[in-house]
Amino acid sequence: MIIVLFGPPAAGKGTQAKRIHEKHGVAHLSTGDMLRAAIAAGTETGKKAKALVEAGHLVPDEIVVGIIAERITAKDCASGFVLDGFPRTVNQAVALDTMLAGKSLAVDVVIVMAVDEATLIKRVENRAAETRAKGEPVRADDDPETFKKRLAVYKAETAPILPHYERQGKIKRVDGMKPMDEVTAQIDAVIAGVKPRKSWLSKWLTG
Repeated sequence: MIIVLFGPPAAGKGTQAKRIHEKHGVAHLSTGDMLRAAIAAGTETGKKAKALVEAGHLVPDEIVVGIIAERITAKDCASGFVLDGFPRTVNQAVALDTMLAGKSLAVDVVIVMAVDEATLIKRVENRAAETRAKGEPVRADDDPETFKKRLAVYKAETAPILPHYERQGKIKRVDGMKPMDEVTAQIDAVIAGVKPRKSWLSKWLTG
């Protein structure tokens, strides 16, 4: 099964992606982790990415998708994978679809973690205030102004992906404001109702 976990910053995607991995046996793929691993391993795509990173350039979409294409050939992806933090733009979503189609694969479901943005901002502000009260420096991810900028980028660049997947009938929404375990239960119910492509992926990986 191929899952895209979708939602704004601080929605809890990382936590839920880890739980999906542990419960459903699919690989948890984070583009940041994959990029670093490909560079460290010296893969062909990793070498291209390394040159760009060292030159201070952003890694273009085609290289990121290439790294995903390399990564999903690993045995731990035989039952599928969940993408956390990718795609981030419509162009990336289209490129991902094209790459998967070339392997007779496709995204099975896009699970949207619906959240209240004002509540998320308040949570970040509270965490920052608590950190300052302890006399400790505030992490960049917990800085309210930085978070608001990340949220603005999400709304401008990432949220427009939803219509792309809605046209494919792949969107399923869960209430991301519920307690963590309840969100997990909602996600489990969504996954249970999706027909997986495990046999396709396993056949491709095993030849």
